[in-house]
Amino acid sequence: MRSNYLRRLGNSDLLVSPVGLGCLQFSSGKGISGVMWPSLRKKDINDIVKASINGGINWFDTAELYGWGESERALSRSLNELNISRNNIIIATKWWPLLRTAGSITATIEKRLSALNASKIDLYQIHNSFSFSSISNEMKEMAKLVEQGKIRYIGVSNFSAKGMRKAHKELSKYGLTLVSNQVNYSLLKRQIEKNGVLDTAKELGISLIAYSPLGRGLLTGKFHDNPDLINSRHIFRRYYASLNKKKLKASSSVVEALKSIALKYQVTPSQIALNWVINVQGETVVTIPGVTKVGQASDNSGTMDFELSEDDLGYLSEVSFSF
Repeated sequence: MRSNYLRRLGNSDLLVSPVGLGCLQFSSGKGISGVMWPSLRKKDINDIVKASINGGINWFDTAELYGWGESERALSRSLNELNISRNNIIIATKWWPLLRTAGSITATIEKRLSALNASKIDLYQIHNSFSFSSISNEMKEMAKLVEQGKIRYIGVSNFSAKGMRKAHKELSKYGLTLVSNQVNYSLLKRQIEKNGVLDTAKELGISLIAYSPLGRGLLTGKFHDNPDLINSRHIFRRYYASLNKKKLKASSSVVEALKSIALKYQVTPSQIALNWVINVQGETVVTIPGVTKVGQASDNSGTMDFELSEDDLGYLSEVSFSF
């Protein structure tokens, strides 16, 4: 069994726990993300953050889009109320590019720093590749922020293999490197293994940050055990997560495999699913599951207290191959 350990994020000096905490659910009912998640009380957020840190998680991922800054503010407020030193944690956030130009990256950085109550952002990411500006111009603006001391490292999110290479090449002009690409990756979403993203990350030394590692809840098994739970979720979330009977049937064999292996290790199916994500590709992939309950936070951090055998990793890969 392997105890809690840290991994280097890309070619940076950021040492992160294999499991971090995604903070989309801290949006407080605001914005697009807020519609899909229940609004959490300050106490709930504090308890989640505290349980995560106590479990060995040392980094948090948020974004401008999450409640248009509300998630960033909620995270910052929680860290302050819990008296958590910023020197002991790593914070990643993202700039929203849609309908904007690269100049917005530098023009809005003070808002991000203010929302986070920070003088510097550890990892600043381009949220997706849809922008009025080129990757070249975006990387130029990000490099300016590094030079100004406002961010430490640069990442992207939802970029293709080609986009990753372009960003990496452009940053090299400034003596910098692309540290990470945030992607949808789980036992039910394995496209990065086939579209060149994973191969490119390994070749260039870029870390992949897996979001939705539990298949947006499907891999917990709770919807398979009680399909009526689907109707309790907001319609937008049901659509976004493909929560329907067809998806339940298609994923049932994977969930049964998770339950079987969970009994062997005396852990939960969720922990098995997360353990596969952070170990099946060596140390290339880390993950940022989101939670709405303190018990889920403890469950996620417990993923780092063991490591699946090669046989079990291979079996899960085989069972989920079609995804």
